[in-house]
Amino acid sequence: MEYRQLGKTDIQVSKICLGTMTYGEQNDQAQAFEQLDYATGNGVNFIDCAEMYPVPPKPETYGCTEEIIGNWLQQSGKRNDVVLATKVTGRGAANSGVGHVRGGPRLSRTQILQACDDSLARLKTDYIDLYQLHWPERQANFFGKLGYQHGDDDGVDISETLSALEELVAAGKVRHVGLSNETPWGMHRYLRLAAHGNKPRVASIQNPYSLLNRTFEVGLAEMAIREQCGLLAYSPLAFGTLSGKYLDGARPRGARLTLFDRFQRYTGERAVSATGQYVHLAREFGLDPAQMALAFVTQQPFVTANIIGATTMEQLSSNIASSELLLNTEQLEAIEAIHRQSPSPAP
Repeated sequence: MEYRQLGKTDIQVSKICLGTMTYGEQNDQAQAFEQLDYATGNGVNFIDCAEMYPVPPKPETYGCTEEIIGNWLQQSGKRNDVVLATKVTGRGAANSGVGHVRGGPRLSRTQILQACDDSLARLKTDYIDLYQLHWPERQANFFGKLGYQHGDDDGVDISETLSALEELVAAGKVRHVGLSNETPWGMHRYLRLAAHGNKPRVASIQNPYSLLNRTFEVGLAEMAIREQCGLLAYSPLAFGTLSGKYLDGARPRGARLTLFDRFQRYTGERAVSATGQYVHLAREFGLDPAQMALAFVTQQPFVTANIIGATTMEQLSSNIASSELLLNTEQLEAIEAIHRQSPSPAP
């Protein structure tokens, strides 16, 4: 397993990060423990979660993922062997499904401090290695939204949010901070405030990135490299669609798109067409489609870690094994040919 520097910090993280948002919904605690044991036994030292998990978010499962990880950390005694990342829930729209979080989550000082203490308790630890803002407080383009429309911002100012994170770092509860679902302007604003106000510098940005969604390359890739604020890529398999398991209308039993209607981001006509081309290409090269899709993400120069998720041990083993695959020039050129025909069909 290769390890990479997390931003400008002294932390080295595995290039494969274990995503955990199924724990407490699609995976029970015993299955989660098996995954965590296997991943850490195979070189993965980076675990990502969030207070909101599992998904879909529901009041009755809120915080379950962190609780399961906390139980594993306590039982395994591996807290000091892993880099633990979690997230504070951002401001939610009326239909976002997170209204149960603190009666309406905001990235205010009061809520951030409370959210961190609650996460620490669930995770059964006294520090978080990377504390991330799950999405912006302000109106912005994220979760696939295009066509930015500027309106009156009545959200919590970024300076207040960053100052709250500064308090957590000063208290030793958080080692480093990160962003998620952010824009180039947002990353620039956080970096500027940190530089001019002697506040914590964001170490990473966690945004979607896959063969079906390469919008990160437009404005954020250069920022990530030049500012040493690398991407923690989520949804690298586009909700599992790039494995090919949903092609021709298939809906495997227990799979995410089979269970939950809300996940439609990667199932549009253009996305399905492009998925079919990528799956066919992988098979032409004698590659597993999911491993090819993951390897493409992992070897991008702006990527610090590729966040994989799995509901079965077979999926987990294959996803981690993708770290050993390095796509060659011919394979990359063939991928680019498809991309040029259908650039980012599922932003």
